[in-house]
Amino acid sequence: MDPLPGIPVTSKKGMVCKLRKSLYGLKQSSRAWFGSFVASMRKSGYVQSNSDHTLFLKRRKCKLTTLIIYVNDMIVTGDQAETQNLQKYLASEFEMKSLGDLKYFLGIEVPRSKRGIFLSQMKYVLDLLAKTKMLDCKPIDTSGEQNHKLGLYPYQVSIDKERYQRLVGKLIFLAHTRPNITYAVSVVSQFMHSPSEDHVGAVTRILRYLKVTPGKGLIFYKYDRTDVEGYTDTD
Repeated sequence: MDPLPGIPVTSKKGMVCKLRKSLYGLKQSSRAWFGSFVASMRKSGYVQSNSDHTLFLKRRKCKLTTLIIYVNDMIVTGDQAETQNLQKYLASEFEMKSLGDLKYFLGIEVPRSKRGIFLSQMKYVLDLLAKTKMLDCKPIDTSGEQNHKLGLYPYQVSIDKERYQRLVGKLIFLAHTRPNITYAVSVVSQFMHSPSEDHVGAVTRILRYLKVTPGKGLIFYKYDRTDVEGYTDTD
């Protein structure tokens, strides 16, 4: 790095400055910040999950409090008293701002009602349809063609592999709140290395199905509910 204006340069040619801490914009900055965050969470009694290093948990008197973080955005849920204590503690360690009840996170909308919490990606779906020029497409009632099996088709016209991979990647992310497209997406994702026209057709069918149900998602009821909703292609 270059010395700041006003600091006399007395070093010899070929010498560099030694940083005593990480600065914003360096490659190592995000890792250094996360390391500091992990240390603070452990100091507060939280345990870092082995399966997801961005998830932290704390149990106290049969009550569980969890925090999950993505870059510098985080969600905290669980015991109300502990949640408030954690918020005060983190505010003393880092510059942060509480946005209240969760409404939107990583493209997922989180509206609340008397029935419970609903997870939806309606805006994400509409943006995806707009980017693929499918907003005015003819809708269809199912995400996959009945009894249709995809394979490798080396004799078909080659397509833009990177575009196909990006599109399927977006569908994989969407499937987090859309279990009704999970199987169809898992099928088209098997051909990321060598997509052809038939695979594009299968992806297009998924998009046409999304046109029918852009706001469909997951609901977590406040009360026990045993209704099961299933999708099948079996006879």
